[in-house]
Amino acid sequence: MKRRKIITGIYGGSFNPIHLGHVRLGETLVRDGLMDELWLLVSPQNPFKADQDLLADDERLRLARLAVSGHPKLQVCDAEFRMPRPSYMVFTLETLRRQHPEREFVLVIGADNWERFPQWHKSDEILRHHRLVILPRPGYALDGLPDGITVARTPLLDISSTQIRQNIARGGYRGKGLPRAVWHEIRKMGYYASRAKNETANTRN
Repeated sequence: MKRRKIITGIYGGSFNPIHLGHVRLGETLVRDGLMDELWLLVSPQNPFKADQDLLADDERLRLARLAVSGHPKLQVCDAEFRMPRPSYMVFTLETLRRQHPEREFVLVIGADNWERFPQWHKSDEILRHHRLVILPRPGYALDGLPDGITVARTPLLDISSTQIRQNIARGGYRGKGLPRAVWHEIRKMGYYASRAKNETANTRN
């Protein structure tokens, strides 16, 4: 008797830093039966954000692993850190299929990314091999979707990694929107303080 493959969601991002919205998203997708587990794919470089100022790879990975600790259906994946850069999702998924034949990988993306999905490198090949789960975003219509696309019913949480970085810079921030262990590590290591100050200043120029 052939065993059913494990349905594994892949949700990529810089996670700069990872926050409670990411964790709750994963819990909701698994709870609603859209997948058996979710892998948070930490990206070293987004091809659409080549100049983005990121916390070091190993630091973002450590924060992500702290965030999912105690959540057995959520894992952190660092596959793209061992691949050529910039990293393209089509090659990442190809690598994961080859390394994990016991799993069926489902790509999870936001509605904003779905809008520009045709611009992704070899997006048609992704659709040939994988089902997609799309996360609703305010202001993005999801009409006339092709077969193999599911719209998730996930909460729209008002949490932003950019806003968190800016809040850290302003001082007085107490970690709202972050997993406790992540906030403790950020505070202990002094992550984002100087970066966020520069980021805030640049938005005013």
